[in-house]
Amino acid sequence: AVDGFGHALAQRPMVVHQRVAHLGERQAAEGGHGVVGRHDTRAHRFDQFGQFLLVHVDRHCARRNRARGHRPRGIACTTMTTASPRTRVGFLGPLGTFTEQALKTQPDLAAAEHVLFRTMPDVLDAVDSGEVDLGFIAIENSIEGAVNLSQDELAFNHDLLIQREVVLNIEHCLMAKPGTTLADIGTVLSIPVASAQCHAYLRNHVGQATLRAANSTAEAARLVAESGEAGVAAVAPRASAELYGLQILAENIADHPGNQTRFVLVAKEGIPAPTGHDRTALVIYQRADEPGSLIAILQEFTARQINLSNLLSRPTKDGGLGDYCFVVYADGHVADELVADAMRSLRIKQGRVKFLGSYPAAGEHATSVRETADVRWREADQWIEQLRGDIR
Repeated sequence: AVDGFGHALAQRPMVVHQRVAHLGERQAAEGGHGVVGRHDTRAHRFDQFGQFLLVHVDRHCARRNRARGHRPRGIACTTMTTASPRTRVGFLGPLGTFTEQALKTQPDLAAAEHVLFRTMPDVLDAVDSGEVDLGFIAIENSIEGAVNLSQDELAFNHDLLIQREVVLNIEHCLMAKPGTTLADIGTVLSIPVASAQCHAYLRNHVGQATLRAANSTAEAARLVAESGEAGVAAVAPRASAELYGLQILAENIADHPGNQTRFVLVAKEGIPAPTGHDRTALVIYQRADEPGSLIAILQEFTARQINLSNLLSRPTKDGGLGDYCFVVYADGHVADELVADAMRSLRIKQGRVKFLGSYPAAGEHATSVRETADVRWREADQWIEQLRGDIR
């Protein structure tokens, strides 16, 4: 549950974007809380009791199907991006998602104005268009791995920069209307990545149920609360049960212990200054699909003793089967000599390199090997400069 959840709602009004506020003309089981009409351009501002006042807010998001030109960026570093009470931060709604819980662990983000969206691509579109200042999305889970939708959106459809990361411990609960038993359940709603994390439990305890997709875990809980159907349950956070008046039938149902999700904050521009415990994200396109192309990429990091915390292969979307690029998360910052040198070499030798950001890493400091290598790199660089000084 979120500490001070009700207090936070009382103190911070939350703007709910029309894409999360209304669910259009879907069936009653998928109706929205506080729904407005399909063509209504208003957003909702909730108080702690879930009541709302209508606030007129124009929403004109530029969709990602428009042609995007590359925006050149400098690499001048700034202090870490922090949110003020006037900053608009977009994230996946409705109220009660794990994303909201992770965001509220960050004091500056908790104090900002919150704009909720129905999908993670909607969040990133809003940052791109300037509708919100910052976006906050999930990108990785310790059980299911990469959240491919988010990773691909950042890699292929947006030119945004990661500003920081947040890791949250995840507890999935199975919940339904009061009085429902496991034997009654015929349908389970959740976002697919959450259902996948609980696949074994669902198969063994409610194997008779049909799995249905929702846009988020909290939306699944809300739909169950508003459903007229019997035997409908949701896989969602404990906070959602409290928020939507549901009964928890089973706690901590993930297939493996220690379930965690990594979230990132993104902005249109700005690179946070190095902290000594940073991570750099890159998308690397091969120059040619040939034997040894991956090892050639990895050697750039190995030769400089740069640790990779994550390496993903993703289809490029435009080259047919077998045409892949690599998403790399490396320890270090673009301001570090060795990281910059590796990036420079990759840009020269590979087809293309897209920079997703250098930002403070979550977790404990683990950069002593790289720091030693940085010292040796500087010593070697000074030696080369001395030799060049003797050229006549």
